[in-house]
Amino acid sequence: MTDSDTNTPELAPPDTRAGFVALIGAPNAGKSTLVNALTGTKVSIVTHKVQTTRALIRGIFVHGNAQVILVDTPGIFAPKRHLERAMVKTAWRGATDADRVAVIIDAKAGLTEEVRELLKRAAQIRQPCDLVLNKIDLVPREKLLELAQEANSLVNFENTYMVSATTGSGLEDFKKRLGGEMMPSPWFYSEDQVSDLPLRALAAEITREKLMLRLHQELPYRSTVETTQWKSLKDGSVRIEQTIYVERESQRKIVLGEKGQTIKAIGASARGEIAEAADTPVHLFLFVKVRENWSQDPGRYREIGLDFSDG
Repeated sequence: MTDSDTNTPELAPPDTRAGFVALIGAPNAGKSTLVNALTGTKVSIVTHKVQTTRALIRGIFVHGNAQVILVDTPGIFAPKRHLERAMVKTAWRGATDADRVAVIIDAKAGLTEEVRELLKRAAQIRQPCDLVLNKIDLVPREKLLELAQEANSLVNFENTYMVSATTGSGLEDFKKRLGGEMMPSPWFYSEDQVSDLPLRALAAEITREKLMLRLHQELPYRSTVETTQWKSLKDGSVRIEQTIYVERESQRKIVLGEKGQTIKAIGASARGEIAEAADTPVHLFLFVKVRENWSQDPGRYREIGLDFSDG
């Protein structure tokens, strides 16, 4: 993965297959964890806070002669704010643009009212649809069978998979079956590419993850991170500057913490993962700025991959 938006696929095996599979589901169904597990690396950030994924993030894996592009979509829920409406519209657009759709359901939570509403709309999708029951390690087998039967009575799923993104159970079969469902096509990305997310965008997502993990109770959902500078230095390391945008001065003080201890801890936690993703030493500098109503700024939407008009 390189800090570039251009992709130049290398020569792939003959008779290749490829396609896009959109993963949709309610918030915290485990879509991002599943994408990371299937690609074998960190592509999407994961937190306990709902609606962590905001835009479409693509993870890529190869199985045999098939390249599968997984489209991790924002969690689908009943939106109230402009930003939330844009996220949900983006999720459904990702589903309708893909070759196949996989509906991810948290098996432990079951068919909640939110999931049932999602299934009603999923039943109208023209693309082939698969059901994926996730977190099966937390549920007795008899409940899984009942859940699968009820979900299949609501949507005409082509296949049903039972997996655990955290333990890896069922993932190899899922990958194999998805690869077999891809249509003959040249590969869209080089064989070793695991995401289409530029490094500077991934770096911002990693920092946002650390921010949310540390301050998920104190900090409102509406905060964002942008990579404002990415400079390669003579010694091979990279200097990265990022800005954390919040909506109020009180939120800025929370992010900074007493004597700057909170933001130092967030930076230290993010630096290691960014360095691993960039495969080079990283010097990370974080700044916190107040931008009132940033969630009403079309420019901020473009930065995080959303269309302001969708809200």
